[in-house]
Order: sequence, then structure tokens, then C-alpha cells
Amino acid sequence: MERPGPEPVTVALVEDDDEARQRLVASIRADASLALVGEYATGADALAGLESALPDVFLVDLGLPDLPGLEVVKRIAEEHPSCDILVVTIFGDEESIIGALEAGAHGYLLKGALEHDIAEDIRHLKSGGSPLSPVIARQVLKRLVPTQPARTQLTPRESEILNTIARGFTYAESADLLHLSVQTVHTHLKNIYKKLAVHSKTEAVYEADRRRLL
Repeated sequence: MERPGPEPVTVALVEDDDEARQRLVASIRADASLALVGEYATGADALAGLESALPDVFLVDLGLPDLPGLEVVKRIAEEHPSCDILVVTIFGDEESIIGALEAGAHGYLLKGALEHDIAEDIRHLKSGGSPLSPVIARQVLKRLVPTQPARTQLTPRESEILNTIARGFTYAESADLLHLSVQTVHTHLKNIYKKLAVHSKTEAVYEADRRRLL
């Protein structure tokens, strides 16, 4: 006796553009592992439809004619936490992306960047993944990973002066060793203090050693 296959992943979508909606519908219906249980053109209809048919995955466009797409995402996430939400939209700005993810979306795809059948993304989402268009992924990572400050660099002369100070020489002795005037040594030290964000030679030596600049 042949064993029954796994239950299809149920899918609903809200998209106000008729052509875009029909493309999504055709992709879903063409995949035997998916089952379309609702298609809507407005946010209000989508939220009302959830009361009678709760899908495993809901595709949400952000540019809806009646309700903000972010509100629809938030309502679905709050009222139906078992439903995975995949945003499919033309909006690639940071405010929309972060807003959707914070509202409860589990994936974010740009319509113009769909390089393969949406069914693949739906299966990826249902298996625990978070489908993101490449440009969206870069924006999310850029926001999450802080920009690293540029490594502080001392000029060769600044390094020489700081090394003599670290060895215990006075400003005058350092000037003699390096064939500089005391005033020039003081000027270089001021620049060193500024680069290292310190206020004394002791702090400068400690900070430079900590940063492996000596």
C-alpha cells in the first residue's frame, strides 16, 4: 500500500496588483507541495479571510490600497503567531525592511529581484529559513553589524617620540635623542593625545601599548 505524501503547505496572499497576484497564484498552484487557500487584493479582506482559512504561510505586499502593509503584517503576527509571513514588495528602503521584520515578518523579497519560483522561497521559509533578497540581506547586515572604526595610525615620528617617552626619557631628553626641539616634541605629543583620546603621557603609553602601536 502506497504511503500518503506529506500534507501540502497552505498559502494565502494579499497583493493589489492583478498581474502580480496572478503570477504568484500560478506559481503556487503549479507546485504540488503547496496549496493556495486564499488570495486577496486588500488588507481588510486578507485579515477577514484569516478567520475562515488560516494558512501556514502568508505572502504580504506592503503597498496595499486600504491598510498599510506593515499593519497587516503586525496584525497577522500578533493574532496568528503560527502563521509564517513573507513580505513580497517593491519597497526596498531601510524603513520598510526593518519595519516589516520588527512587525513580525519572517522573510522579505523584492518583486524585481525574484530570480526563481516563489514556491522555493515558501518551502525555504516553512523549513525554518528566512528568505531575503540579496540587497535586503546586505541592508539588514549593515544595520546589525556596527561599522568598525578605522585603526588608529601614528606617524613614524610620533611612534619614535612615544617610544622614547615609554622608555622613561623626559621631553628634553627625547628631543635630544631625536634631534628635535622640545616644542616639536610637545606638538607631536598633542597630536598623539588627540589620536588616542587621552590626556597624559602615561595614558598615551598605556593606550598605545594596548592597541599594539608601540
